[in-house]
Amino acid sequence: MDENNNKTNTLNTDNSFKNVVSKNNTTYSSFDTNTTKQKNKGNSFGKTVLLPFTCGVLGAGIVIGTCFGVPSIKTQILGNSTIFQEAETNSVALNTQQISLLDYSNTAVGVAQKVLPSIVGINVTYSVNSIFYGNQGTASAQGSGVIISTDGYILTNNHVVNSSSSSSFYELGKASKITVQLYNDDTEYEATIIGTDEQTDLAVIKIDKDGLTAAELGDSDSVQVGEFCMALGNPLGLGSTVTDGIVSAVNRKVTDEDGNSYTAIQTNAAINSGNSGGALVNSQGQVIGINTLKVSGDGVEGVGFAIPINSTKDIIDQLIEYNKVKRPYLGIGGIEVDEDTAKANNLTVGIYVKTLENFSAAEKAGIKVGDVIIKAEGKDVETMDELNEIKNSKKIGDKMTLTIWRDRKTQDITVTLQEQP
Repeated sequence: MDENNNKTNTLNTDNSFKNVVSKNNTTYSSFDTNTTKQKNKGNSFGKTVLLPFTCGVLGAGIVIGTCFGVPSIKTQILGNSTIFQEAETNSVALNTQQISLLDYSNTAVGVAQKVLPSIVGINVTYSVNSIFYGNQGTASAQGSGVIISTDGYILTNNHVVNSSSSSSFYELGKASKITVQLYNDDTEYEATIIGTDEQTDLAVIKIDKDGLTAAELGDSDSVQVGEFCMALGNPLGLGSTVTDGIVSAVNRKVTDEDGNSYTAIQTNAAINSGNSGGALVNSQGQVIGINTLKVSGDGVEGVGFAIPINSTKDIIDQLIEYNKVKRPYLGIGGIEVDEDTAKANNLTVGIYVKTLENFSAAEKAGIKVGDVIIKAEGKDVETMDELNEIKNSKKIGDKMTLTIWRDRKTQDITVTLQEQP
């Protein structure tokens, strides 16, 4: 994540206030008899005409004000009108349409009722090993999951069921027991791990139960910034919980603490510990993402991320079929060369091949240590992430053209991608 530098702007003002006192100078003059009569006539006119007229205007104002204070009457008077004000040369439109919060509330209620039966709480038990004392017992953690088939397959995060947490004094082993709790069901169902993928932080587990409510998967490619969304899961081990918000951003590039990079949906819907593996859904109750990451710390609020559901569909199929994800493989270890590094070492910008796996696709194609990869499939590449993104868009057995820089000359080499060991 980019580091944000917060700057505090201090505004110094030196306000000097002057009290201005206005005095009204009144000149009194004497009135003769005629003037007095004229004055009395004026008073008579005020009593007979002006006073009733003024009272009528005030009364009408009170009635209209009362009507506008009653929403139903106000709506009938205004209807769905729009008031236009002319401000110099700019026209400003003020929308006075009445908006009922009941529709928003009904949408949230409907989404929750549709999706909650497809959301599960996951409890995981780990064995804890101390480097000094050996096995020291167990530890537990909670997460969430999304039912993806009626016969018990559940999608969740890899880090929920396959923790890599460790320190200088202990490490957690693989999960020794996983149990699932369904919506409105106090029974704990034991689950087995079908497949996990650390790179995408996804996993599929399964319980032995039929007749479940599978979630409806949506189209994350059509998600728009600003649209309604809801996060559902098992935060803090509380059980079924929903929070709402909007889509804050799409195609957001984020990197987790393990160095894995994601292209994610960002949301301000509250995502807390235990929400991992739960669903981010749209106003139709369709799953558009799997809640995975959040940003926490001082000055941070409402920044969470979900893996777009479209990017999980092929992963799900492979985890169920192969218990892992089969990926194309080059077999190189590279160093990213920027302009400064290139100038200092008489190289060019790109990816310097530092290591080469024996019998790998790259070695078989003729790639050598010391080559600098500058293009893949005709596209400039300067980072391993860029190279991997192009490589991962292909399948095992596909051919991939790499443009390399060697001996101050460029040449194209065609690599036949192998399966990643």
